[in-house]
Amino acid sequence: MNYKKVTAIAAAAVFLAGGWGCAKNEKEKPQKQGEEIHIPMILTVDPSSGKRNEEDVVQSFNREYEGTYRVDAEWVMETEEEYRKNLKRFNVTDELPAVITDLRTLPSYYQMMIGEERIEDLSPYIYEDEEWMGMIEPDVLEACQEPGGHIYLAPLSSNVFSCSGVFWNEELFREAGVEKFPDTWGDFWMCCQRLKEHGIAPLALHTEGTAWAPMLFATAELADSPEGAEFMKELYPKSYQNEFGRHLASVIKRLFSYATEDSVHVDFDVSYTNFVSGKAAMVPNGYWMIDQIPNEFAENVRFSPFPGNKLVASPETFGWAVVSGYSEEVKRGAVEFLKFRTKYNKAEKEALLYKKNSGANQITEDYIKAYNGNPQIVPNYQVKWNSVLQEETLGECIPKLIKGELTIEEFTRMEDESIRKFNEEL
Repeated sequence: MNYKKVTAIAAAAVFLAGGWGCAKNEKEKPQKQGEEIHIPMILTVDPSSGKRNEEDVVQSFNREYEGTYRVDAEWVMETEEEYRKNLKRFNVTDELPAVITDLRTLPSYYQMMIGEERIEDLSPYIYEDEEWMGMIEPDVLEACQEPGGHIYLAPLSSNVFSCSGVFWNEELFREAGVEKFPDTWGDFWMCCQRLKEHGIAPLALHTEGTAWAPMLFATAELADSPEGAEFMKELYPKSYQNEFGRHLASVIKRLFSYATEDSVHVDFDVSYTNFVSGKAAMVPNGYWMIDQIPNEFAENVRFSPFPGNKLVASPETFGWAVVSGYSEEVKRGAVEFLKFRTKYNKAEKEALLYKKNSGANQITEDYIKAYNGNPQIVPNYQVKWNSVLQEETLGECIPKLIKGELTIEEFTRMEDESIRKFNEEL
């Protein structure tokens, strides 16, 4: 999510003057016996809603462990992409906070952090703690395990909050004479055409920040065939110059023919605004967006799985890591916080499923129905594809593909070029 250059500069200043810049000093600060142990952490503010991400779990932990542990969270107005770049930069300068997020969305960097022993192996803590183990659903635990059973990303309890589908405007659908969300991809494209013919922009999309919104659509569509689904499971595909890469590129191009006119060279904040202002009928996103929809607009909004009953999810992307190099006291506190987070998530899941029978809003009921509807789970491309492709190639090449400046074949060649660059950087 790109939130303009001025914001990025201001956020960088906050990092240097505040949270990130203090991490190194925090490590070196001697701990007095009986003193409350402080755990430095960086979290982001959602610029679309102004909401501090993960504030509830931080505050709950600090209340429960007052006098023993305290998470010192620094909230900054950062895009996800900027946050990840700062992770890399402050790793070099040894100024990482004690707990870091988003690491699994950078596959090569994540593996480098493991190889250089920059993050803690949490498996001894988790496996030896029956309470902690009992709170983690098997598929979530499996997703966070490395070969040999090592765990470097403390998991949430459940996959229930990590799924993405489609938010859609029921009122705009009715205006176009569309009665329900399409069940198949063929019906989806007809729905887009019908909306467009009625002067309604079908899709709120963007090209910056790894273009993750259109990629959610495109990868879910690709997984509609068994062969495409297998391709989506591949870690670091060796080539995109094949039927799957070409099909994916053609779907991306087709999606943008139904997007708002301002969808190129912008990030998700623009897509979000276009959707909640009623300028576009659909936007892909996950459960977390439910709370970001304005109350006065929510009555028009529904949630559905992608056509073909698909949800995109990768629970490992929600795992958080403990940075090595801190004192044993701080690391123990960080581990305790991560266990608390798993417990907190378990309670959240139980509360969510209880809402089904206690007056939950329509969007939440839709989400629960989708989650419980035996959907096909499609892996998130961001945990499968190389970082050069995500952080450089897609942002450069998708706009050119949309404008006709690159053919589909040229686009897939650029994707393969990212593989070559990525391998050179290893």
